Amino acid sequence: MIIIPREKPVIENLNSYYLDIRKLLEHYQGELGSGGIHFKAPNMEGVLFFDKDEFLNGIFSEKGREIEGKEALDRIVDAVTDNNFTINIYKIDPERIYFWANLSSSEDIYRDLSTEFTDLEGLIKKMSSEKLTGYIDVSIGKNDEGGLLFFNNGEIMGGSYSWGKGELDGSKENQDLLISKSKKSGGVCNVRKIPVKIEKGEEKSETDKVVETAPEISFGVLTLLEEMMVVFEKLMQSDKKIRTEFDTLLRKKFVEKADDYPFLDPFTSEFAYSNQKVTFVGDTSYEIVARGVVECVKELADEFEMLKGLTDALTPWSNKYSKDLVKFGISF
Repeated sequence: MIIIPREKPVIENLNSYYLDIRKLLEHYQGELGSGGIHFKAPNMEGVLFFDKDEFLNGIFSEKGREIEGKEALDRIVDAVTDNNFTINIYKIDPERIYFWANLSSSEDIYRDLSTEFTDLEGLIKKMSSEKLTGYIDVSIGKNDEGGLLFFNNGEIMGGSYSWGKGELDGSKENQDLLISKSKKSGGVCNVRKIPVKIEKGEEKSETDKVVETAPEISFGVLTLLEEMMVVFEKLMQSDKKIRTEFDTLLRKKFVEKADDYPFLDPFTSEFAYSNQKVTFVGDTSYEIVARGVVECVKELADEFEMLKGLTDALTPWSNKYSKDLVKFGISF
């Protein structure tokens, strides 16, 4: 399912006839840093998500069939040569772009709930109590107004509103405004969830489940680790007594810990840190990934007698991610 921000595009109503799509993508990577490009034709629709470094994901829909990933990008590029698309371009906050890029994994819970019979405020409370990880999509009246409310394990992370400014808005005022508008003008609600994945062979309670496929959890953890690694790398590089390259030291430590954390084995190419960027492709829960990487960082810092310095340097980071660190049992 193709989901795009509800905010006004930064660029709208471009005609694909005049455009090179790959160059358009490259241009707005530099211009916006992160965002989405929406393509709409009478019988086809697509969206491409990107950050400043790479194409993240794409979805292309035609005749009830959807394709994702690089294949979607290739299909859009091909379709533009024979079809006329209207193109809108959205700026999306870098901290939230990975959430948007992975919404396609969501599944229907409720479809086409009319606000005539369903109270939006009550629906929000119900989804909170049911620990929804996903979103409520609200279309208001016939005025192209509406919003998306995003949930992580029952907690509202924020919303995307047609009157918003291009970022995930966590304000209670806009949530209340969405409820008010739905009561006044009527509308339709759709609720979708992002599936919860449980480790093979394990039975877990709701509170112990690791929401691996929820982008706000997974990519949020990668962002957390990335910011920590950048601080650590700079600290190591500032010590003139350390002559070995940071990448080499980190790789060696990962090899040492690979028996305990197989995803760290450089030869599996599951977890990597390079050019101040974290990437992970694997089946290990993000909780275990976080613990393993932090353990490596702490051991390496201790070996070079800079654990206290690292702890001090990470104070703003620790404050920012305090809830996540407590959840994962991580401390410095």
